[in-house]
Amino acid sequence: MDLYTLFPTISTFFIVVSAILVAIGWSLAIKRRLEAHKKMMIAGAIAAIVFFIIYSSRTLLVGNTDWGGPDSLAPYYYVFLIFHIVLATVAAVFGITTLTLGFKEKFAKHRRLGRVTSVIWFITAITGVAVYIMLYIMYPGGHTKPVFDILFRL
Repeated sequence: MDLYTLFPTISTFFIVVSAILVAIGWSLAIKRRLEAHKKMMIAGAIAAIVFFIIYSSRTLLVGNTDWGGPDSLAPYYYVFLIFHIVLATVAAVFGITTLTLGFKEKFAKHRRLGRVTSVIWFITAITGVAVYIMLYIMYPGGHTKPVFDILFRL
């Protein structure tokens, strides 16, 4: 495994771990094991933050991966990717909001938004794994330049 696939593999691992922890946390909330729920959701948030740090670092320092599949599938891939990116952004904003509501003990709002946030997060994780599979397993592509190289022409 080279540098171009190591970071995406690790970051994808953390997003899957985050989704699993959120699922366990949701189950704990349903069982009214609220202290365990809180710990599990914080752990899920930390895993998501680790994902984001790895993903952002890779984008800035190493670069991303271009679509390597057939040109006929590229439009479908890019629509899917945009869907994933928008969903991930919404999930992050909702996640921060849901956590904040929980910490502020606004539990009615936290509970309502948490259900929606969790579902969006699960879909985001699944689509993120699908993007990883398409880019690194099914259709390995070329690599782009790091953002720093592009910005500063290094």
